[in-house]
Amino acid sequence: MATMESLISLVNRIQRACTILGDYGGDSGGAAAASLPTLWESLPSVAVVGGQSSGKSSVLESIVGRDFLPRGSGIVTRRPLVLQLHKTEPGITEYAEFLHKQRERFTDFAMVRKEIQDETDKITGKSKQISPVPIHLSIYSPNVVNLTLIDLPGLTKVAVEGQPESIVKDIENMVRLYVEKPNCIILAITPANQDIATSDAIKLAREVDPAGERTFGVLTKLDLMDKGTNAQDVLEGRAYPLQHPWVGIVNRSQADINKNVDMIAARRREREFFSTSPDYGHLAGRMGSEYLAKLLSKHLESVIKTRIPGITSLINRSIDDLESELDHLGRPVAIDAGAQLYTILELCRAFDRVFKEHLDGGRPGGDRIYGVFDYQLPTALRKLPFDRHLSLQNVRKVVSEADGYQPHLIAPEQGYRRLIDGALNYFRGPAEASVDAVHFILKEIVRRSIGETQELKRFPTLQAEIASAAYDALERFREDSKKTTLRLVEMESSYLTVDFFRKLPLEAEKGGDPTVSNVDRYAEGHFRRIGSNVSSYAGMVSQTLRNSIPKAVVHCQVKEAKRSLLDHFYTQVGKKEGKQLAALLDEDPALMERRQKCARRLELYKNARDEIDSVSWAA
Repeated sequence: MATMESLISLVNRIQRACTILGDYGGDSGGAAAASLPTLWESLPSVAVVGGQSSGKSSVLESIVGRDFLPRGSGIVTRRPLVLQLHKTEPGITEYAEFLHKQRERFTDFAMVRKEIQDETDKITGKSKQISPVPIHLSIYSPNVVNLTLIDLPGLTKVAVEGQPESIVKDIENMVRLYVEKPNCIILAITPANQDIATSDAIKLAREVDPAGERTFGVLTKLDLMDKGTNAQDVLEGRAYPLQHPWVGIVNRSQADINKNVDMIAARRREREFFSTSPDYGHLAGRMGSEYLAKLLSKHLESVIKTRIPGITSLINRSIDDLESELDHLGRPVAIDAGAQLYTILELCRAFDRVFKEHLDGGRPGGDRIYGVFDYQLPTALRKLPFDRHLSLQNVRKVVSEADGYQPHLIAPEQGYRRLIDGALNYFRGPAEASVDAVHFILKEIVRRSIGETQELKRFPTLQAEIASAAYDALERFREDSKKTTLRLVEMESSYLTVDFFRKLPLEAEKGGDPTVSNVDRYAEGHFRRIGSNVSSYAGMVSQTLRNSIPKAVVHCQVKEAKRSLLDHFYTQVGKKEGKQLAALLDEDPALMERRQKCARRLELYKNARDEIDSVSWAA
């Protein structure tokens, strides 16, 4: 059978784990379950609400049985205090732990008070400012019940010296953040010597819990009421009825505090006050701080039982989301050198697949290479300055210089060759430009492929190494391609197509006049025919190169990139030792932290599910 202690202790342990992991609202450590409430928010807790000097601190100390909270006039609680009480076995020494000092145990509760004050001052300074950043404190003792209590700054009506005018609204908004949550139980503290109609705590509780289902009313300072007056109407639920019974508390007096009267003696005096009081004797069985703690525990047990199905559903959904996120982030890298090498090679293959998809049409990019051959190269060939090179003046000049002091007899062969060599030399530019254009496209595809390889995003160092190796390989392919394409141009110059020129005399004989003298060969028409013939030959070569340059570029650059882009890198990686391999798999620190937080949170949720299942079965 699951006991009340086991249920509440379970919630306490889960809340403690949530606190350590920071899973109590705000950033959940990742995208998973971002639309869901955190596990902390789904678990019930008790928020202590009251005006300044209403006796909140004394109520908390009475429940704990220890004097550990800062005291003073005005606003003393300036940051929320999330107080988790853990019941231990009898005989265990009481101690306290702070979230910000997890490995330090405090057995001197005067030092606990000092630490709360010091930690408050770290955020707010030694002023009267407030901060919403909570302090988390756990107390382990055989004299407490398992509870989570949240002590909030006291509500106030006016700002005092040293406080901004907005302090009244700031405190109210901070308190509302806690008490508006449907899983929050409101412990509304009101001093008995104050009119209940003016109680700040009751006013706020009524606004967020109009039916009074989540509100427990607590009357403090019953022993300080004027003689002849009492709070029976309130305690018996007539003045302001709630779904739960009102509880009266008698705190230690200032004289008791000054004399360091311990809480055990204070509890005894409280019991005596109610049992001997003519006004409250008939209510003594349900008055006092000990009864209040038991009442809250019993109510928590009831709330937890009704909320377990919803909590379990939240946990299961969060586990699914967190596991999906971990799959997306990738599992931790192995420390074994062999496994690390395998991981690196697999990552390289993943990148290589994406790279090839860009070239083969599965992703955009490869079409730009075709654009180089289909548009840029033909355009560049058409724009070559043959008109200037084969102008009448330049043809006459080249042919005359080639003849020297003896004029050519039949055809100016040397002049032809010089004009053709000069014309074909212009093809070097478009050939090199095609190589460079494809090179830059391949570099851009490498960059995009690295960015699109999801598995690589974890490893910025490996990304940089792969990019560097790929760029080096592309540079080698470019140099080889450049040599090959320029060789194609040089080959056209090295051996001219003879058949093209053999047809020229025949053409002249068919349509020309054989009686034309050699003197006419130096006339303007003769040089124009030479320029036209060379231009025709250059056009024929242009068409040839337009077809052969793309073949050379694809063979030397694109095909090689697909076949052996990272071959050199694979060889180098295979020679690396364990530390060097680990350095390549050095992840982005932000991503590592995100995965660690996600993994810890997943472990928390799984443990919580297992514990809830075990308690549910026991029940």
